Amino acid sequence: ILEYDGAIVFWMNTFFHFNAKLLFVTIEFSLSGCKITKNFALCQIFFEEKLLCLIYFSYFCIIMRENDTENGVLQPVECHPFEPFLPQHAKLLMLGTFPPSEKRWCMPFYYPNYINDMWRIVGLCFFQDPNHFVLTEEKRFDQDRIMAFLEERGIALFDTATRIRRTRNNASDKDLEIVEETDLDSMLRRIPQCLAVVTAGQLATDVFCRHYQIDCPKVGEYALFRLDGRELRLYRMPSSSRAYPMRAERKAEFYDIVFKYLRL
Repeated sequence: ILEYDGAIVFWMNTFFHFNAKLLFVTIEFSLSGCKITKNFALCQIFFEEKLLCLIYFSYFCIIMRENDTENGVLQPVECHPFEPFLPQHAKLLMLGTFPPSEKRWCMPFYYPNYINDMWRIVGLCFFQDPNHFVLTEEKRFDQDRIMAFLEERGIALFDTATRIRRTRNNASDKDLEIVEETDLDSMLRRIPQCLAVVTAGQLATDVFCRHYQIDCPKVGEYALFRLDGRELRLYRMPSSSRAYPMRAERKAEFYDIVFKYLRL
């Protein structure tokens, strides 16, 4: 048991393997309650017949991949801040990757960043008004109105990751390290009337397709997958982030495909 940057590190397993005269070690350890696996090359070793002697090894927490750190400091693991939003009669499950850090929220609910266009897209699709869920003067979304709408239409929300580490101080998916993926099977079993899933963005799509061992569909298209004898559709949709180079009106045309299919 070690202490690293104020966190307790529990050493779990160590696996040695070598190539020529270079020794490698794979270490599993628990940092702040999360299981992490790292690979390291060790030096200062010698061999005596079949006896392998390790003379020196330390600071294994510090020798990590460059993208695991920011300014040389291992970033903390974040747990998902929201409970899954799962109306009992939900026909659609919408999945992102993970919410942005709290400093970017304008409300404590899904897609909370005011410059994210998800709720403008939904407003366009259902009400032909991008500001239907926007409180413009307050620069926030109308959470009560959004939740009532989702409950009425049977739209469930969560994300494909339940625990992550941010490798950079931003909200980009490309700078997220997924520590624990969502139990997708369990979630879908909780909404037995669900007929389709939407993944918003590439990383969420990759996680979902890898889990169900299906090919990633093109944006606006779908792939079939099965769970417990149910056949469902996975629709891949463009990210609602403004970093994705597409106007909100055009994104709404893609999202409207699945909304119309389900007759929401």
